[in-house]
Amino acid sequence: MPASKVRVAILGGGAMGSEHAFSFGPIETAEVVGIFSRNCDRAEAAAKICGAKPVTDPFDLINDPSIDAIDVCLPSANHREFVVAALQRGKHVFCETPFALQLDDAQTMIEAARKSKTILLVGLLMRSIATYEHIHRIATSGELGRMMSIVTHRLGSYLRPGAPDHKEHYSDPSTELMTFDFDFVQWLLGQPRAVTATAVNAENGSPGEISAVLDYDGSCSATVLASGIMPASYPFSAGFRAVFERGAFELSLVFEDGPPKSTFTFYPQQGAKAAVTIAEHNPFEKELRHFIACIRREADPAILAPELAVEALKVSLATQRSLREHRTVVSIPKT
Repeated sequence: MPASKVRVAILGGGAMGSEHAFSFGPIETAEVVGIFSRNCDRAEAAAKICGAKPVTDPFDLINDPSIDAIDVCLPSANHREFVVAALQRGKHVFCETPFALQLDDAQTMIEAARKSKTILLVGLLMRSIATYEHIHRIATSGELGRMMSIVTHRLGSYLRPGAPDHKEHYSDPSTELMTFDFDFVQWLLGQPRAVTATAVNAENGSPGEISAVLDYDGSCSATVLASGIMPASYPFSAGFRAVFERGAFELSLVFEDGPPKSTFTFYPQQGAKAAVTIAEHNPFEKELRHFIACIRREADPAILAPELAVEALKVSLATQRSLREHRTVVSIPKT
């Protein structure tokens, strides 16, 4: 366990790398000492947030023996290369979601962590957001009875050229967006038996909007919807509707001009609906704080374990197969 602050380097100077540079600020047991981006201006802008050193070669940070941990905020297709390199050099690694696009890449990173006996965690962000945590607590406690249905949505325009959130390097919604909600649903209900998916294609012919129905043998209805082809004027939105035997919750998050606008409502079995007030916190700070605590052997890494990301990836891959096979029911391999 480090006697002083854990020295962290961030790979990625884009929106997520900058968010992490900011979110590490209040964590008194960590210090961001370097930020990599191939774009020098981006590296300098992100580094300025936390007083770190900007670099344009990631191995300047990965090979630095004074650095304890690497925070990977790069495109998913690049995760394996840099996560494995960092783990092999004895660094602890926090990796953003989507963890991997293929099972082989995910398993290779997990095996590298086992061999190096270092901490590898994944940014399963929904597990650190207060409203999602609230639903997990309700489901776990049973205070409103059995969960009967869960419907999630994540809607953006990132697949439309010229849209404000367009990202050429992003993958299709089955991994880029649905991974977050597949993990959330599995956090509530466990691994589904199978998935059936339908889609509308984007301009490039790839799936642009996907609806996936998860099979829980009739015990619960679970649907995950994600879109990358909303109009450019449509703000990125996310949320869910969770129905229990004795009440329901509905969350709407709209990301437009600053912090997201949130509406969280409870619908009781009897009586009037009511707004749910929950003490909010920065979920990025929470998961990064947990990462640092795990390095210091002060916390259990289980809630952000990479194996959980693999479970969500299996559902993403089954969704892709269902689409290729024209809405067939695809079984999920048991973990």
